[in-house]
Amino acid sequence: MGAGRLIIGTSSWADPGFVGEWYPRHLPARDRLAWYAQRFEAVEVNATFYAVPDAGTVARWAHATPAGFTFDVKLHRLLSRHAAAPDSLPPDLRAQARTTGRGRVALDGGLEAALADRIAEAVTPLCEAGKLASFLLQLTPAFAPGRHDLDELAGLLARLTPTAPVAVELRHRAWSEGARLQATLDWLEDHKAAYVCLDGPQGGAPTLPPPVDATTRPDLAYFRAHGRNLEGYLHGRSVAERFGWRYDDGELEEIRGRLEGLARQVPAVRMMFNNNRGSDAPVAARRLRELAGQDPGPPPDRAPAQEALL
Repeated sequence: MGAGRLIIGTSSWADPGFVGEWYPRHLPARDRLAWYAQRFEAVEVNATFYAVPDAGTVARWAHATPAGFTFDVKLHRLLSRHAAAPDSLPPDLRAQARTTGRGRVALDGGLEAALADRIAEAVTPLCEAGKLASFLLQLTPAFAPGRHDLDELAGLLARLTPTAPVAVELRHRAWSEGARLQATLDWLEDHKAAYVCLDGPQGGAPTLPPPVDATTRPDLAYFRAHGRNLEGYLHGRSVAERFGWRYDDGELEEIRGRLEGLARQVPAVRMMFNNNRGSDAPVAARRLRELAGQDPGPPPDRAPAQEALL
C-alpha cells in the first residue's frame, strides 16, 4: 500500500499558553478555533476530559471549522480512571453517582455506560459534519497490570466504537514492554481500539512508557508527543513544568521518521503535540508540517480575515 496521510495538530486549541504567544493578542476567545483551523487540519479536544459539553457548544466547533477539519475528543477523566468530583458529571448523572470517603466518584458499570452514552450523544454535531475522527482514552498511570486488567475496558470500547474509533493511551510502561507488549497489542486489535504511540521522556520509571510504534486498527494510527523533559515530567507540579519542551529539528525529523513508518501500514496517522508550555506545541506542529512537506498555513503572527471567523 502507499503511504498514509499524516494529520498533525495539537492537544487543545485553548491552552492558556497559546494566548499572547501564538494567537494574536487581541483575538477574541470565540474566534481562536477558526484561527487555529486555518493553520492545522485537526485538534484534540481537551475540555471534554473535565466535563461533557452541551450539543450547542459542539455544534459551534463544527461550524467554526472548514470542511475536512477533524477532532479527536478526549474522554471524560472518570472513564480513564482518573479521580473525578461529582460536579464534573452532567447534573442528572450526579444523583446516581456513589462517592468515596474522599468525595470522588466511584465508577461502576451503570455509570460508565450512562456517561459514555452521554458523550456519544454530545458529539453528534461533529458526527453529522463528518468531523469526529476518534475518541482518546488517556488512562491514568495507576491503571497498571496486576491492579487492573484490560478487560475492564471492553464494555466501554464496545459502547463507543460504533460512534468513532477509540485510541487508548496506556501510561504505565508495563503494558508496552517485554512479553506483555504483544498481548496488549493483540487485545487492542481484538477490541478494535488504536494503540497510542508516544514520544516522551525516557527512563525506568513506571510512568515512562517506551517508544513503541504499532498499529492495531487497519484504518488509523495515533501518535502523541509529550516533550522530553525528564525532570519536569517526573517532578513538575504544573502542566507547563511537566510537558514543556521545545522540539528541535533533529527531534522532529526523528518523529517524522516514526510517523512515516506508521503511514506505511495505515491510511491515516493522527499526530498530536502535547508539549504544552507557551507556544511549544503549535510551533512544533507547524514545523513538523513543513518538514513533512505540508503547507503550514498562514504565519502565526497574522490574524485571519474577519470574514473567515464568521
